Amino acid sequence: MMDVLQITNAWVGQGRKVALATVVETWGSAPQPVGSQLVVDADGNFMGAVSGGCVEGDVISTAVDIINTGIPRILEFGVADETAWRVGLACGGRIKIYIEAVA
Repeated sequence: MMDVLQITNAWVGQGRKVALATVVETWGSAPQPVGSQLVVDADGNFMGAVSGGCVEGDVISTAVDIINTGIPRILEFGVADETAWRVGLACGGRIKIYIEAVA
């Protein structure tokens, strides 16, 4: 099984436009540790994980936007955050995810 960085490299080699999402900070009960990654292409295909599935939808749609704009972003999700409830992060913790386009 290839890791996320190997998949990213392979997709870029195939000419696909991609973005890479990385968990850069956690607090409390977080579904994935710091360093966990998810790669997304311009069509919304993805590999990897940055949560237990509860925020991936938001991360994927943001990653597609980042592929189109080239402007990196940091997303934060936490149990007290209204967005977190909308996307289902009810694990009691917080996560911060950095997303950037990969050339």
